[in-house]
Amino acid sequence: MFPLEYRWIIRDNTDDGYAKTLAQTLNVPISLAKVLASRGIIDQTDANRFLSPNLEEMHDPFLMSGMDIASDRVCKAIKNDELIWIHGDYDVDGTTSTAMTLLFLKEMGARVQYFVPDRQGEGYGLSAQSINKAKDSNATLIIAVDCGITSVEPVQYAKDNGIDTIICDHHEPAEILPEAIAILDPLQSHCTYPFKSLSACGVAFKLIQAISIKLHKPDLAYTYLDFVAISSAADIVALTGENRILVHYGLEVFNSNPRPGFLGLLDCADMRPGALNTTNIIFGIAPRINAAGRLGDARRAVEMMIASDEYTAFSIAQELERDNRKRRILDEFTFEEAIREADKLLKEKDRRSLVVHKPNWHAGVIGIVASRLVEKFNLPTVLLTSIENTAKGSARSIRNFDIHNALKENEHLLIEFGGHKHAAGVTLKEENIPALRDAIDEIAHREVSTEMLIPEIVVDAELQLNELSPRFFEVLKRFAPYGYANSKPMFYAKNVKSANGVKIVGGNHLKLRTVQSNFVIDAIGFNLGHKLKHCTNGKPFSICFNLEENTHNGSSSPQISIKDIRPEIS
Repeated sequence: MFPLEYRWIIRDNTDDGYAKTLAQTLNVPISLAKVLASRGIIDQTDANRFLSPNLEEMHDPFLMSGMDIASDRVCKAIKNDELIWIHGDYDVDGTTSTAMTLLFLKEMGARVQYFVPDRQGEGYGLSAQSINKAKDSNATLIIAVDCGITSVEPVQYAKDNGIDTIICDHHEPAEILPEAIAILDPLQSHCTYPFKSLSACGVAFKLIQAISIKLHKPDLAYTYLDFVAISSAADIVALTGENRILVHYGLEVFNSNPRPGFLGLLDCADMRPGALNTTNIIFGIAPRINAAGRLGDARRAVEMMIASDEYTAFSIAQELERDNRKRRILDEFTFEEAIREADKLLKEKDRRSLVVHKPNWHAGVIGIVASRLVEKFNLPTVLLTSIENTAKGSARSIRNFDIHNALKENEHLLIEFGGHKHAAGVTLKEENIPALRDAIDEIAHREVSTEMLIPEIVVDAELQLNELSPRFFEVLKRFAPYGYANSKPMFYAKNVKSANGVKIVGGNHLKLRTVQSNFVIDAIGFNLGHKLKHCTNGKPFSICFNLEENTHNGSSSPQISIKDIRPEIS
């Protein structure tokens, strides 16, 4: 079975006036100015802000609802030598939030301990078990990071036991909010914080930024931006606005002065600091951090990140590397089984969503496999396993379908759920799975158009290959960091030919030299072997592509990374 065909969505570039003005005023190539304009960046000030992120452009943390109370309460706890209890989560966002907050508070002289629940045994979020541990340790303040926004009963239990709670979360709030002394979540309806897409670590960062200001050390918080960069890339939050600034400077910290806790991980991933980017985090760093909680105790990830010596960090990193290898095997096994289950469901009737369940799947790989099913079938997907006769799993979605809303419409069938429009976690009784499957599919038939079933490639602008120059690549680098809502610029070119024939390499990848108007550049098309017929025998074709650097034997050269090929229609 060949990969799904794509539809090319060309961004609207009907008014070239904005692009021409930007090209002149900013001294950037016209095709890159068109990328800015097609993404809604048409003002010179906004374009400069985009191309040159500046820490001074970050929002005042005290604009976030609850921040004044939260930062005052933490400062009071530090002053009075109270024990602060950090309750985190077992994924990258949760463990980086925990490690960052812990290290910062210790640097401020606080007494602090942390707790990360076990994915299999304790599950997500605040619980009576965690609060009892905090109480037994004589903690008087809990800071919940990457969880808590829906924890009404646990927060009340903490309150009944004389423990204050501060919530640092970025998930969608429910109608009833917990009675915490402060809730930091930009998604609250009454919160006027200007930027709504922070990771949980980003929200926790705003708290430590506020504390830094109150304790007259305003620049200290910036030394912790490496954690925010890792969490923001891994948690697939929008890399626009304030996130762009946080990740830009976080990568600088990560590359220029990596912590002992990250050096071991980089070594295991065969990476070297200096020019690491969000892609390196997503595919190299994040899976290894996540492996801690997927196949064992997530606290290992926190211990690695807070380690002050390289030996300790490297020992833990090696453990996580081993677990990540096991995770890949489990991932592949589960994916193959899930494809078979999905195929059965799709043969039963016309479906526009998938709710797939098998009781023996490992909970640690459910989210990964759900994402892979979405890539394969281009359908909103809920993937479930069973833990003690309760179905638990992850939901992932396609563009323009809000999976969180679909779950919310069916909360009567669920024990609990939470997340975002693109991804969510869900728990329900096994007997409710068929009803959920039908209900989600009914919503999908209502909201997923026939056109949405065909995966799309969003193209920013046409590019003549002879526009490529050292200056072009110099400006292109300033479009990073890349991620959700700020993808690597996608171009298309017409009437391209192969200069010296086409090779199939690595099983199903196309390798060729593309030529257009006598300009020649190397190209690679991953998993495009089935498109070979379109680009042989001197036939002209169209391509959509990214631009990247190919590093080989220590030297780098630009190349085209082809995403799709179409025959030229004469």
